[in-house]
Amino acid sequence: MDLDAVADELYALRPEEFTAARASAVAAARTAGDRELAARIGALRKPSLAAWVSNHLVRSRPGEVEPLLRLGEGLRRAHQDLDGAQLRELSRRQHALIRALSLQARQLAAQAGHPISESVQREVENTLHAVLADPEAAEAWATGRLAKPLSAAVGFPTVAGAVPARAGATAPGRSKPAGKGRAVKDGKADEQRRRRLAEARQAAEAADRELRTLRDGAESAGRAAQEAKQQVERHQQRVDELAEELERARGAHQQARFAERTAREEARAADRRVREAVRKAAAAAERLERLTSSEP
Repeated sequence: MDLDAVADELYALRPEEFTAARASAVAAARTAGDRELAARIGALRKPSLAAWVSNHLVRSRPGEVEPLLRLGEGLRRAHQDLDGAQLRELSRRQHALIRALSLQARQLAAQAGHPISESVQREVENTLHAVLADPEAAEAWATGRLAKPLSAAVGFPTVAGAVPARAGATAPGRSKPAGKGRAVKDGKADEQRRRRLAEARQAAEAADRELRTLRDGAESAGRAAQEAKQQVERHQQRVDELAEELERARGAHQQARFAERTAREEARAADRRVREAVRKAAAAAERLERLTSSEP
């Protein structure tokens, strides 16, 4: 038993199962004589609902973790060199991707029996924003072991601070370099800028592809949910019909039992009347025989 394995197991559970499973793992570590491990397991925090939803998304859709991490890396690299128009377009795409992922997380949570509110969904979206902006947040999210949602307070640097100096401008206190050296330096800067722009475009295209895939998945999940709802309604209607039929059958059964009791009572009464009639007939026959034998 080690902490990583236990943590992976605990944070894969449903929220209502976490506390009991953690207590069981603590007891097992103590039984094994590892009090330090028991204390570290006991310190693992139960995830909030938003953190559990984020973990559930990572564990249920592992193929979507790496593309989002790559997009975050590309955004963080490219943000320093992109102009305002490109930044706005890339920002629009990243928000669309985050919205699609959060909707998918909400559907997964509902399918797992934990529908979430709008406020919890916003916490999930904030976590995804933090993943794109902060490499440490991205690393924590990718483990699927969040105990609380991540903060999106850490953002990308502003565009103004990322705009390179104009060609030919010199820093205060420095002499203007020779023309050839400046040309070489500017050429390298332009090449680096083109490379970063190309990487940003690739990241944006990957985000678009991922968004289309997520939208298709969300639409499929929505159709599946609608079909499941219709199937539930059909089964509920059938249950109601069977319940009514069962109630009618119970009524008929009770009436049949009452009729059976009545018939048995009438049969017993008829049997008594028959025995009484037989007795009377026998007595009459005996009396007739006596009278007949006493005649001269």
